[in-house]
Amino acid sequence: QLVESGGGLVQAGGSLTLSCAASARTFSRYAMGWFRQAPGKEREFVAAVSWSGGNTYYADSVKGRFTCSRDNAKNMVYLQMNSLKPEDTAVYYCAARQSFASGDYYTQQYDYHYWGQGTQVTVSS
Repeated sequence: QLVESGGGLVQAGGSLTLSCAASARTFSRYAMGWFRQAPGKEREFVAAVSWSGGNTYYADSVKGRFTCSRDNAKNMVYLQMNSLKPEDTAVYYCAARQSFASGDYYTQQYDYHYWGQGTQVTVSS
């Protein structure tokens, strides 16, 4: 089970940190990802992190502004979002899948087996 939190309303240029709590006992062997879906648009990839936490990957649209990290001891994944723009407005989803290689990360929705319910992020101009 994945539960996101931390969404809300923020002005352009502001920051938010999303959290995703996972209940899996073997969370440390799950690669994690963040996706988002804006109104009227398809869900898109935002960021991914390997289960070791050593490898991350970002969509070009958020590179340099967002940071994805994880704390395996707490079964948590985070998405630090800085310099937010109105176009970042979307429902953000946390996703997980088992991974046998510590450094692997995944960027496609079909790669993931588990999804959270999403948290709304609204950036006002």
